[in-house]
Amino acid sequence: MSISRAAVVGAALDVLDQQGLDKVTMRAVADRLGVQHNTVRWHVESKQRLLVLMSDAILADLDVAALPPAWEERVRALARWCRQAILARRDAARLIAGLSTAEANTYRFADTMIQTLLDAGLTPRAAAWANWTVFYLILGITQEQQAQSAEAPEQVAAFDDPAYPALREASAHVAAGTFDERFEFALDMQVVALGAELARTAGATTTS
Repeated sequence: MSISRAAVVGAALDVLDQQGLDKVTMRAVADRLGVQHNTVRWHVESKQRLLVLMSDAILADLDVAALPPAWEERVRALARWCRQAILARRDAARLIAGLSTAEANTYRFADTMIQTLLDAGLTPRAAAWANWTVFYLILGITQEQQAQSAEAPEQVAAFDDPAYPALREASAHVAAGTFDERFEFALDMQVVALGAELARTAGATTTS
């Protein structure tokens, strides 16, 4: 049976979706494809390489032409697209967070985000670091969401310990809201901060 690297990665993603990240092995992928273990290894060299290719495949199909032109909405659209792509695969946030992926789809997403910020007027350093900041936000909240059991929905517990007055005052909100609501709130804060950085950079350029 002749198979391709893409078929191997696709089978690995199927195992991920059906059984979770801990069950993704070279042998499990071989069994799914109906081939020998060495056939899978010939295409992807090692399990680590397989995981990297899976991570990159999750970020495929970004349609840059469909993104809005204004930088604020473009950043939001990119972040939302990335989050939905990760949410579409079981344990995907945990997979991606554990890897350093230097592949085409991952590079394309980062390049599009950084170019958006450069075009807005950020310095190369600020654009690169802002890209990481947004990506860390996406991974963090999405990994928490994917780790939460569907059978055990989030509980909002009353907090009435006077030793922690701030938590006591905000207890109704600490665990409230959906993951989407928290994500949009945090993303809005990121965009506001980027706008402030742009204003600061423009002010520094004007006075120099």
